[in-house]
Amino acid sequence: MLFTIFIITAILLGIALVGLGINLLLRKNGRFPEIHIGKNKAMKERGIYCANTTDHLERQNYKPIDISQP
Repeated sequence: MLFTIFIITAILLGIALVGLGINLLLRKNGRFPEIHIGKNKAMKERGIYCANTTDHLERQNYKPIDISQP
């Protein structure tokens, strides 16, 4: 019983990998779509940046708090 489940799982994984390979061969540029936030057009249009860019922008606009004034 366990062996048949293993065989079925291996066959399904093989079919998925073959499908991904065919998909890459049939695409124009042959690459996966970019899903990183910093390079995604839809995220840029909404003003959403990656953590590194957000940190950089926050450090540029940083103003220390003056705690000497009551």
